[in-house]
Amino acid sequence: MIEVIIRVLGVVVAFLTLPLLVGQAEHKVMAHMQGRLGPMYAGAFHGWAQLIADGVKFVQKEDVTPADADRPVFRIAPVIALVPYLVALLFIPLGPRDWLVGQPIDIGLFVVLAVVGVGVVAVLMAAWSSANKYSLLGGLRAAAQLLGYELPFVLAAASVAMAAGTLSLPGIVAAWRPWWLLWQLPAMLVFFVAGLAEIRRPPFDMPIADSELVFGYMTEYTGLRFAFFLLAEYVGIVVISALTAVLFLGGWKGPLDGQLGWLWTLVKTFAVSFVVIWVRVSYPRLREDQLQRLCWLVLVPVSLGQLVLTAAVRVLA
Repeated sequence: MIEVIIRVLGVVVAFLTLPLLVGQAEHKVMAHMQGRLGPMYAGAFHGWAQLIADGVKFVQKEDVTPADADRPVFRIAPVIALVPYLVALLFIPLGPRDWLVGQPIDIGLFVVLAVVGVGVVAVLMAAWSSANKYSLLGGLRAAAQLLGYELPFVLAAASVAMAAGTLSLPGIVAAWRPWWLLWQLPAMLVFFVAGLAEIRRPPFDMPIADSELVFGYMTEYTGLRFAFFLLAEYVGIVVISALTAVLFLGGWKGPLDGQLGWLWTLVKTFAVSFVVIWVRVSYPRLREDQLQRLCWLVLVPVSLGQLVLTAAVRVLA
């Protein structure tokens, strides 16, 4: 019982701290890439408490529900947006020891991919229940985007699982070898790009598209519920980055991995998170036709080709 409590507390701490670190990094990294300072006044050093100040601001704001909204669905949607990523964190290993995994199971990869895909339900709930045309358009865009990119996302992960011969995330890390960086490179690129689309990050933020849809499916949300959607986005970055590190970058493997393996996983996770921020600064938003063309004409064929290559190597080996 004590062990279960410790695992749950560890996941909750990671859930509350890692997204804040990624969010603060996004503020400062984007600022320096764009030749500006970014937040500087909240906190004694370099604006470190900006996200905490934003959280306090959201708590103080009035919680408004539109008169024509479906109130129960409207109010529960932001919470459902957070739940899949919280569950996913339970199964992503930080290190080789069991206590560094929320719940080690043999089909951890399958469970993580399944729960991450539930995020589209919260988006559709928010869009449909808001009784707003901009929200509805954002929800329809999100449904088309997430259902399309789910296929290459799963196929790329399946390539690594096939190479390792297991669906266990610790087992995949144990089977990982440095030369996989070349062998599984196409799968890693497909997984990363599809992951960006899954969490609706630029250049795949068409469901929000503030220049077209006000704020998409979040248009009618205020206060703490709006903050929940923003928190879900940052937790999504952590989950996708951690999965990329575990599946393709060797997770806790590195110098002194026996003692500091968990630290290597965190370093790789934040390195991938930095790339997520970099992509946001570097690329403009895609059009809807470009989004679907990239998915069905590029990512799906590449992921299928990688899957065939991995199967052939496994058979020959």
